[in-house]
Amino acid sequence: MTSRRQLLATTAVLGAAVLAAPRLALAQIFRSDLLPLALPVKQDDTTAQGYRRDPLVRWGDRVAFDAPAWNPRQPNAEAAGLQFGWDAKVIGLAVSPPAADGVPRAVLVVAHPTVDAALAFPGGRDQPAVAAMMQGASLLNIEKRGRWVVVDGGYQNRRLHAQTLCRVSGPASAATGGTVQGLLGVQGGTETPWGTLLLAEGDTAAWARRLAGVDPRFGNPMGYGWVAELNPFDPQSVPVKRTALGRMEHGDVAATLARDGRAVVYATDRRASGYLFRFVSAGPATVGDALDDGVLFVARMEGAVLRWLPLPAEAALEPVAAARAAGGSMLETPAGLGLDPRKARLVLTCRGSGGRPAGYVLEISPTGEDDGAETASVALLFAAGDPRTVAAQYGRSGLPAGSAFVEAPESVAVDSRGRAWIGTDRAGVVGGQADGLFVVDLDGPGRGVPLPIYGAPRAAAVGGAALTPDAEVLFTVARHPGAEPGSSFERPATRWPAFEAGVPPRSTLIGIERVAGGAVGG
Repeated sequence: MTSRRQLLATTAVLGAAVLAAPRLALAQIFRSDLLPLALPVKQDDTTAQGYRRDPLVRWGDRVAFDAPAWNPRQPNAEAAGLQFGWDAKVIGLAVSPPAADGVPRAVLVVAHPTVDAALAFPGGRDQPAVAAMMQGASLLNIEKRGRWVVVDGGYQNRRLHAQTLCRVSGPASAATGGTVQGLLGVQGGTETPWGTLLLAEGDTAAWARRLAGVDPRFGNPMGYGWVAELNPFDPQSVPVKRTALGRMEHGDVAATLARDGRAVVYATDRRASGYLFRFVSAGPATVGDALDDGVLFVARMEGAVLRWLPLPAEAALEPVAAARAAGGSMLETPAGLGLDPRKARLVLTCRGSGGRPAGYVLEISPTGEDDGAETASVALLFAAGDPRTVAAQYGRSGLPAGSAFVEAPESVAVDSRGRAWIGTDRAGVVGGQADGLFVVDLDGPGRGVPLPIYGAPRAAAVGGAALTPDAEVLFTVARHPGAEPGSSFERPATRWPAFEAGVPPRSTLIGIERVAGGAVGG
């Protein structure tokens, strides 16, 4: 496991680069227009000065055009399968091909990983058949008509859930008969350079146990825990579970191209001592079956060098065991992945565990700017936690006065200016500050210093981030507000966003914009 001592030694180098920052104006330090912002724990959310946030889609709002009105006191499986899910996390934005009318369009992809029975159902009594339909993923049409909007009942709007029929390709095809019902616990995902969407299933074992009485087909473990591929622009596209990419408790995936045109898919194993994997296709990336043939690797970190260790062909069925046998490096709950669109660079968030409970964020740069290379360099972007108690992190004067600190970094997206947008998730545990969305420069004198743009309401987490092509709107989600341990449907920790008596809190997709207009972050 990557040790705390190794992490702090690396952060000392970063801290030295930032120590001189207070001598400069903030505008000279950071490549954003954000200033230090307190993130107090409160019933409502917090937005940076000069910004506004607009609620766009909430738990229970319709996704499909024929979805009925939300009625949280009478949960219904059929309705839930047409509505926005209980939990939510932005995982991608696929830009649509240019249209004849010249209107910019895209498909925003949102995962629905979990359903907490205590908060989702009256009396806290689990309704597994309904929960199965609340989870999965939503695909939402967005378009720009003066400003960016979510298209209510849009043509490409789609809900994926436990009843979605999927094809199975690769090593597990025979064990499943080539088809399987349902996507379970979608935790991460990404758009690909070859025009498809990847959806990564997370903790499917827990979902399978929960749904055992709903349908016996969920009892086949070979049907779940995979990465599914589909066409986000075709509402009739059948998801294909690409089992050559490996079966695990995914945290996230990221897709790119090797220099020679082969498909490269990175994946995190979201356990307390999980691994970082990479799949490289045998042939060039295509919309077809490129992800059915290739080699799965596990990362081994040797100081500042990452070495990709190839796993045997049969490893896809049990990649965690194969990674352990090969000597892969265990990380402390690896979670989110973000690829820099300007250069070959991968950002990895680790939520933390026993050795480093607050987590950390790593930057991985492939040798020769080639994601297909056998090695890469590894640098620590920052170690999470209170910088007042981690002196080597930035140096006592490295952060601007009043800066919030980061704990449990979960999601990450990298924009076209080389800035990482990192969302945190403490699983509803209330601490000294709210969970937040932070922007972090990857280069320059402000490198590795997180500045917040948004703070979630009480007990809510921040679920991912995606910028519109013109960077004028930043989409994110306030996940499961009010879900503090011990809270219930009747007594949540907040009733955000409506604050209406008797109405439960709702995970809500929001759009963050500059009040003055222009690109988010400046």
